[in-house]
Amino acid sequence: QVQLVESGGGLVQAGGSLRLSCAASRSILSINSMGWYRQAPGKQRELVVAITNGGNTNYADSVKGRFTISRDNAKNTVYLQMNSLKPEDTAVYYCAAKFGHRGYDYWGQGTQVTVSS
Repeated sequence: QVQLVESGGGLVQAGGSLRLSCAASRSILSINSMGWYRQAPGKQRELVVAITNGGNTNYADSVKGRFTISRDNAKNTVYLQMNSLKPEDTAVYYCAAKFGHRGYDYWGQGTQVTVSS
């Protein structure tokens, strides 16, 4: 099991940047994959980006070139650097983790990101 705690959300103007953090309660090296999802009002939750413990990444097309995922194994933390933010990036962002190869099993509580135009 693992507990995930997100932080770093907030209100930012279009074109601005934010960095989200996801702190895990155990070594992230033991986690097969960690991801960032988001859910906007009235929309389904969608994958933003995922990173495997081998460092492979998978970005949604809508964020490629603007968002970057990284990990600090010593701090058991995964980051999401978000640049050139757009109003359509407004959503609750969730951190997720999985130990196997199926769906994500563990989720954080979410952090709100609001981008004003």
